[in-house]
Amino acid sequence: MRKKLYRSRKDKAVSGIFGGLGDMYDVDPTILRLAFVFIALATAVFPALIFYIIASMVIPLEPKARKA
Repeated sequence: MRKKLYRSRKDKAVSGIFGGLGDMYDVDPTILRLAFVFIALATAVFPALIFYIIASMVIPLEPKARKA
């Protein structure tokens, strides 16, 4: 079965985007967060911030009773 992308309810620092991505791809969310910060600082902070805000509005929150 294919996993869907949700914002995580339990593993979140700000809005749960990287917790959901980590769950979807079986990767540690901390690595994803560090990579995002590095890329944001290396390129430009503003576009990364806009991406994060849009992603937090578009990606749905994980359902309370989620099937594995």
